[in-house]
Amino acid sequence: MFTTLTMLGVNLVAIAILVLGVYFPRHHRTDLVVAFFAVNMGVFGVATVLTGTNVGMGLGMGLFGVLSIIRLRSSEISQREVSYYFAALAIGLVNGMTTTPSELEVVIVAAIIATLAVADSTRLFGQYRSQEIKLDRAYPTTAKATQAVELLLGTEVNSVTVHCVDLINDTTKVTARFREPAAREKSAPALGQTENEVALNAL
Repeated sequence: MFTTLTMLGVNLVAIAILVLGVYFPRHHRTDLVVAFFAVNMGVFGVATVLTGTNVGMGLGMGLFGVLSIIRLRSSEISQREVSYYFAALAIGLVNGMTTTPSELEVVIVAAIIATLAVADSTRLFGQYRSQEIKLDRAYPTTAKATQAVELLLGTEVNSVTVHCVDLINDTTKVTARFREPAAREKSAPALGQTENEVALNAL
């Protein structure tokens, strides 16, 4: 009982640091804060019960698989946020399956948090962006779409992925990956025109 309460405290501190100290100050999504805490505590509870009872390995892996796909198929979360899901899940699993507290578990949990804190740092990749754009013209080739996106964003684009070319509505959906300059000057659009229209009229 004492071991379980100790690991519960360690787990709560760890997930609080990950979510409130690393994730939320950078991304500010309160709905995912609730989700990360829920996934972490759910996995911790399941792992604790499985560790203290005689159950088959197949049942344990099945439950782990079910927990690992919660909401991960949703289009509302990015791959970056998926990594926080797995980190919250891993922290709960490591702490929940620990029968005797040791420095190894603390080091593993600290390493998970530190890895995300560094990998998600704005100092490393802060100027790199990935943005979905709907152009108001149909561009049948990637080269033309890339040129239109560069004119629209006012910077060199690393890559453009064309998802859909709608010839009926004359639109193109793309995903652009680019490095945003530290300071970017934008010309003011003419009265009655959007920035998109100004950029694309140059083609």
